Amino acid sequence: MARIAGIDLPKQKRSEIGLTYIHGIGRTSAKKILTSAGVDFNKRIGELTDEEVAKIRSVITSDFKVEGALRGEVQMNIKRLMDINSYRGLRHRKGLPVRGQRTRTNSRTRKGKRKTVAGKKKVAAKK
Repeated sequence: MARIAGIDLPKQKRSEIGLTYIHGIGRTSAKKILTSAGVDFNKRIGELTDEEVAKIRSVITSDFKVEGALRGEVQMNIKRLMDINSYRGLRHRKGLPVRGQRTRTNSRTRKGKRKTVAGKKKVAAKK
């Protein structure tokens, strides 16, 4: 089992797909990494030699910000937005969608489970 950037990569996956299990690496980045390391895209993670894994690891550490460092940077960016009281920061603070989506319906992922609000009672007409 190859362990890169603190992540155990699945042995049965192709190397191009297996690298995407690392936070901060997508398909395009994985292709660039494998090209610069000189590894075949179709080779399975379990078939990689120790020196190929070392090359991949060195390329990732030198050229990419991944896992903990990336998560920390994203959190710091969000905190900065909240500290300067920007509109996006306020949306983050309130737990609402940040990128202009509607909130009258939808946006359940950000808002959480529905909180039922009691409706107004109808007042009986007086005679």
